[in-house]
Amino acid sequence: MRLKLLTLALALSAVALPGHGEDLLDAYREARTNDPVLSQADATRLSVHEGVAQNRALLLPQISAGLTLNQSSNGGKGRDENGDTYDFGHSRTRTISGEVDQTIFDLSKIANLRAAHSQSDAQSELYQAALQNLFVRVTQAYFNVLTSEDALEFAKASEASFKRQLDQAQQRFDVGLSAITDVYDAKAQHDLATAQVISAENTLNDMREALTQITGKPATDLKKLRDDLPMDAPAPNDPNAWVAQALKTNPNILSQQYSVEAANHSVNSARAGHLPTVNAQLIRSKNSTWLENGRLSSQGAGAGNGRFGNTIGLTLRVPIFEGGATQSRVRQSIYDRDAAQDGLEIQRRQVTRDTLNYYRSVIAGISQVEASKAAVTSAESALAASQAGFEVGTRTIVEVLIAQQNLTQAQSNYSQTRHQFVLNKLLLKQAAGTADLKDVEAINALLQ
Repeated sequence: MRLKLLTLALALSAVALPGHGEDLLDAYREARTNDPVLSQADATRLSVHEGVAQNRALLLPQISAGLTLNQSSNGGKGRDENGDTYDFGHSRTRTISGEVDQTIFDLSKIANLRAAHSQSDAQSELYQAALQNLFVRVTQAYFNVLTSEDALEFAKASEASFKRQLDQAQQRFDVGLSAITDVYDAKAQHDLATAQVISAENTLNDMREALTQITGKPATDLKKLRDDLPMDAPAPNDPNAWVAQALKTNPNILSQQYSVEAANHSVNSARAGHLPTVNAQLIRSKNSTWLENGRLSSQGAGAGNGRFGNTIGLTLRVPIFEGGATQSRVRQSIYDRDAAQDGLEIQRRQVTRDTLNYYRSVIAGISQVEASKAAVTSAESALAASQAGFEVGTRTIVEVLIAQQNLTQAQSNYSQTRHQFVLNKLLLKQAAGTADLKDVEAINALLQ
């Protein structure tokens, strides 16, 4: 009877009990608000977008105003009608002006504006990638906590079982039914199990902190994954279809494509450094000049005020030679474009590999979950048989201890494969660029 109760307790330790704690959607909502990684991606996106306004501004009218005040000394001395000596003094000139400058033709500025648009689009796609990555990071951190909680439960159950084995071995040795080596073996395994409990507690604490790092809120009581998981294959059940989808919609690939576009526009901008530019100007100004006499007998100074005048014109600038700088900028922009194209190819190959890997992982995960579940059942039966054999003398205590280790390992593997199977389905959608909040909601529906 005691053996049956022990087996039942170990089996129940692997089953998630209903709870009313925080679920995955709660964790996601907190992360959506508090995650600094996503906030950083959003701030970067907004910052890069400002480059569009700045490059567009260079093609719009530039308006400025100025005030200039100059003073010049006339030098020398003179005599007035009374024969008195006086200095000629100095003169002052004041210029008030307003200017409007409008670009008429400048292909370099136009190409830079187009490049800024492409860079902004690239950063927007990176933000979408960060958003989809948040779905994965929250789910992975959440499941890491659940896996660590299961591991701690299994470690505690194993430690309790080894403690009973140690007590039983000690009692059998005391009455002369077994050797002292059985006590030593049982004690060694119990000590190891105690250390594993401590390690599992530390791992659980760290996994909770990892989830808190994303959500900004301490993770305590989390809902667990229910036992009856749907073992569905990916839809469509075709790896090539998933790869084709990924190459079209993966945000990292789209971002790199926009980066290549921006690099092409930068090449055009650099080449436009050889072309002439045309600007139109409208200047409205007024000059005022007056003379201040330095004579002691002077009662004042003569003054003259000008009137506002307008100047309208076009400026044609033709670059001829800049020491080779323009051609160097062309070569540099071409190299940058080549690097961007290589980056796009790297991204495509990586996404293709990731998509196929996650697709195969989901397919393999169906069998792995079923196999690991069967392994738990087999390990429980093996432990029960070893325990019964030990009590009648047909099995050694070492065999019982090994059977207990195998059961704990099988339970841990079952917990990990179940959580990883659900996570791999989300990772497959992330690789395809189709991960959405609905996917998180679907996973959340599997919790209890």
